[in-house]
Amino acid sequence: MQRACTLALVAVMTASAGAAEVEGVRLWRAPDHTRLVLDLDGPAEHRLFTLENPDRVVIDVSGAKLAASIDGLPIAETPISGIRHAAKDKTDLRLVLDLKQPVNPRSFALRRHEQLPDRLVIDLHDRDRVEEKTIEQVGSERDIIIAIDAGHGGEDPGALGPGGLREKDVVLAIARQLHKAIDANPGFSAKLVRSGDYYIPLRDRVKKGRALRADLFVSIHADAFTRKDARGAGVYAVSSRGATSETARFLAQRENESDLIGGAGSLSLGDKDDTLAGVLLDLSMTATMNASLDIGGSVLSSLGSFTHLHKKKVEQANFSVLRSPDVPSILVETGFITNPQEARRLRDPAFQKRMAEKLSDGIVAHFNARPPAGTRLAARGTGAAKAHTIARGDTLSGIAARYNVSVAALKKVNGMQTSMIRVGQTLTIPSS
Repeated sequence: MQRACTLALVAVMTASAGAAEVEGVRLWRAPDHTRLVLDLDGPAEHRLFTLENPDRVVIDVSGAKLAASIDGLPIAETPISGIRHAAKDKTDLRLVLDLKQPVNPRSFALRRHEQLPDRLVIDLHDRDRVEEKTIEQVGSERDIIIAIDAGHGGEDPGALGPGGLREKDVVLAIARQLHKAIDANPGFSAKLVRSGDYYIPLRDRVKKGRALRADLFVSIHADAFTRKDARGAGVYAVSSRGATSETARFLAQRENESDLIGGAGSLSLGDKDDTLAGVLLDLSMTATMNASLDIGGSVLSSLGSFTHLHKKKVEQANFSVLRSPDVPSILVETGFITNPQEARRLRDPAFQKRMAEKLSDGIVAHFNARPPAGTRLAARGTGAAKAHTIARGDTLSGIAARYNVSVAALKKVNGMQTSMIRVGQTLTIPSS
């Protein structure tokens, strides 16, 4: 039987003195790839290659021993049919991944980082994947596309709160609720950047927002801070000139370290710009940044009607995930998971749903007032009067922010002398 062998990667970690132990093995499935992670008690060299007839991926880890179980890994929905291991040359560990179909494998090492050990990451990328359809157009009109990015995921749990509360779980729950809330509005279509528990590198999150041709990229987080009394929601836009506060600077640094934890695993030099492209990029970024600040202001006003705000203005910091040159992007901190009181709220599904609804209100209010050209919302126009029925939790200022009108205009058109409203009352919303 003819056997083909392809060498994929060799020796990316410096060997340590003595044998390294594999202390843990984990597996995640993402929409377009499968990730296998080996936790090591120290750095080790490794080699990866593929074999055919039948298809296999082989990983040799120099001077390593398997001290963890590989039984029970969730391989059912992956290209892997089985995992075997053996000692190679009596000193090295060999892992063999038996495959159901061919894959494009890639492996890389992650150095010890904070509480995380040295790790060897093996990504099995699907072949012949059907590309996602991004925008469905009818004639010259389309929906407004909102890309919703739940931070962290998979190998990267994000910030940790009391009782083992993980940021990646909280923000995915809020993102799913936001997806439903956005989609409930005619003329809007929401897309989840991360739909499950897997990691996406920061650069790839930005790329997906652009591939979707999104009108807004919103990244959802629930971060930590050095002080446990830090509290409140916040909205951030990118800044090319540093952060507007120490909190913004700290949070940006934490979020930008996610690739050290989750593992981007590659460095591309193909996207470096020349001087002219850099100038054009700066011009595009300026317009995008201004749009991001406008949208962020609408979202912040809506959140302020529901929860405490950490800062009463949109802040700016150099978040990697917001660096799209042509897609307005905001990062929303839904609260500080390190604050015990806020952690209890962030864990509550009712709070998660209400948070998502307020985020949706702020986003929809902005685009109702300024619909992008070529969208159904723009074709329909925004001049007609609207009606709003008061629900529990509504405030006059929150309604004004949602529809991007002033409180004074609301009171005038409805003949109101005070700001008192009641549940069930219907207000006429003036054109903005």
